[in-house]
Amino acid sequence: MAEIIQERIEDRLPELEQLERIGLFSRAEIKAIIKKASDLEYRIQRRALFKEDFINYVQYEINLLELIQRRRARIGYSFKKDEIENSIVHRVQGVFRRASAKWKDDVQLWLSYVVFCKKWAAKAQLSKVFSAMLAIHSNKPALWIMAAKWEMEDRLSSESARQLFLRALRFHPECPKLYQEYFRMELMHAEKLRKEKQEFEKAKMDVLFDFAKDLQKEIYDDLQALHTDDPLTWDYVARRELEIESQSGEEQPTTKQAKAVEVCRKEERCCAVYEEAVKTLPTEAMWKCYINFCLERFAKKTNSQFLREKRLERTMIAFRKAHELKLLLEFQYKQWIELLLHHDFIKEALEVVVAGTELFRDSVTMWQMKLQVLIDSKSPDVAALFEEAFVHLKPQVCLPLWISWAEWSEGAQSQEDTEAVFKKAILAVRGSDSVTLKNKYLDWAYRSAGYKKARAVFKSLQESRPFSVDFFRKIIQFEKEQESCKMANLREYYERALREFGSVDSDLWMDYIKEELNHPLGKPENCGQIYWRAMKMLQGESAEVFVAKHAMHQAGHL
Repeated sequence: MAEIIQERIEDRLPELEQLERIGLFSRAEIKAIIKKASDLEYRIQRRALFKEDFINYVQYEINLLELIQRRRARIGYSFKKDEIENSIVHRVQGVFRRASAKWKDDVQLWLSYVVFCKKWAAKAQLSKVFSAMLAIHSNKPALWIMAAKWEMEDRLSSESARQLFLRALRFHPECPKLYQEYFRMELMHAEKLRKEKQEFEKAKMDVLFDFAKDLQKEIYDDLQALHTDDPLTWDYVARRELEIESQSGEEQPTTKQAKAVEVCRKEERCCAVYEEAVKTLPTEAMWKCYINFCLERFAKKTNSQFLREKRLERTMIAFRKAHELKLLLEFQYKQWIELLLHHDFIKEALEVVVAGTELFRDSVTMWQMKLQVLIDSKSPDVAALFEEAFVHLKPQVCLPLWISWAEWSEGAQSQEDTEAVFKKAILAVRGSDSVTLKNKYLDWAYRSAGYKKARAVFKSLQESRPFSVDFFRKIIQFEKEQESCKMANLREYYERALREFGSVDSDLWMDYIKEELNHPLGKPENCGQIYWRAMKMLQGESAEVFVAKHAMHQAGHL
């Protein structure tokens, strides 16, 4: 092995001598290169081979190439490249060949090989690299596309690219991306041939390959004839009407009003196709495409009142027709109702929401929409409708409705009525959802009737698990906001909170200690006892955090 390493180092000497002779590297730098190269050669010549050693070897040589480039640019010397850079490039290619032969399945290694050849002008070698890579990784369409693109765009060889695509399609006859890229390549080739016959300026070509309009029409006709059972085909055909320009004999619109009228005509043509589509294919999916189109066009900004009104009318009609055919999805009822409410069509919204809840009786969303419409219409039946909703819905999905009812009641009914809602909700909602309700109930009590009421609510709920830490922190904060903040009450709240969260929440313990230290009626002598209770209750990392915080707090008071 030593002889092989020595031989390979000797092979480097001519290029290294040139580097020193032309002043790109000093003698000391050349010695350092030889030392590093010897180590790298040893690693890739030993019996036990590792991929990382080959990668490090290649990276070192690439770094050397880049350094040579920078120093050439600095001194303005461009000769002897065949004897220096080309020698290094040839050596790196040999290392890549050995590595890719040993680790054939490593796609990233192959791609690194490709990138190196592209960057360092080894184009003659690159075709062979692609060929070797594809022989092993023929199951990856993306690699076929990469190779074909290089042949077409870098080597300007349409025929080589075509042959690669044809080979790829034999391996992947069902791959849409391959067909798409192959078709694109043939269009580029056709464009190239056309450019050879006509001057670019006279051709007036655009990026849509305008010479392929006949081919586009053929594809379009094929879609219409063979794929009428596919909603996406109809969707494409309908939207295509937006791209079709006016007849060449017609005068192009110039004023804003005329342009709006022209856009409206195009959209009407689209809708005519959609109308034909929903007759031919009367499905939820087809109506979804139609309504989505209408909503998209309606959402487009325009200064034309005429166009806005037309778009709104068109959208409303599409929703209505789909509803009448019972082909409207649940989320589309929500879209329809929101659109009606936004334009203050309260009566129509009420009709739609009643129909929606009849169709989707177990949907919380539909009941929420119905309640929203009744609230907006200032109906006297809101409370009764909340009651009705809970009859039809499963208890575990009702939390949003209970919150909505309480929020509505706070603004529309008496405190007694609102509290009755909260009490019903607390009894009906179980588990983790009840935590949210308790927090909201406590907030409402303090907001509407002050601290005394909040304390009464806290007392009524303090044994009604589960809780959140926030529930206890709220009542603590409410107490501290009072002019006569009572330390006895704060102790009560902290003690109750620690019964629930004393084993996990170190902040509660620290805040309790701070209250005893800082409150006018606090007892600093209690802090030691609280500290030791905390150490007994806190578990794992929480205890460590507590000790650290306590130490920092004590240091701050020294």
